[in-house]
Amino acid sequence: MNKSNAGWIHCDVMDGVFVPNISFGFPIIQAISRLATKPLDVHLMIVEPSKYIDRFCSLGIDILTIHQEASKYLQRAVVQIKENGVKAGVSISPHTPVSVLSEVMADIDNVLIMSVNPGFGGQSFIESTYRRIGEVRELILKTGSNALIQVDGGITLENAQNLYNSGANILVTGTTVFHSSDVAATIDQLLKV
Repeated sequence: MNKSNAGWIHCDVMDGVFVPNISFGFPIIQAISRLATKPLDVHLMIVEPSKYIDRFCSLGIDILTIHQEASKYLQRAVVQIKENGVKAGVSISPHTPVSVLSEVMADIDNVLIMSVNPGFGGQSFIESTYRRIGEVRELILKTGSNALIQVDGGITLENAQNLYNSGANILVTGTTVFHSSDVAATIDQLLKV
């Protein structure tokens, strides 16, 4: 990944509670942060993320994204991330209305729109994502936010251009890239669509 043209390295942390899958935790993120030459973007798909914000931020990451649905006190959690000198992101699942972001939009650095149900790779893209990107873009303009729009899940070479055209700034893709025969070339194709 360091030798590719990818802009960031995105890591999903899953707890088997908020989502049905389990992935790596602190030791792996710390090891990745020592090796990564690109910004490290950590996406927490866990319950009660505020309990772990300080520890994740201490591992040398650049961006920490938490789920609105898992954060009882979202504004407080965003402030906690930023107080650690890390960029703050908030993710919303496909069923969550974009309007829930209105109170924090001006304070966050990115919005991660899940275009699949969080938890497993290889799922089919949910078409309503295009509309949701537009809704997030409108909220960004309304609040004067500088937040970037990320889209995660079901990203392919076939839908990447439409996502960019809809207003997405960053595409997070796992299956399309890592199931290809040439990771770096696939990343280049995604960047050139």
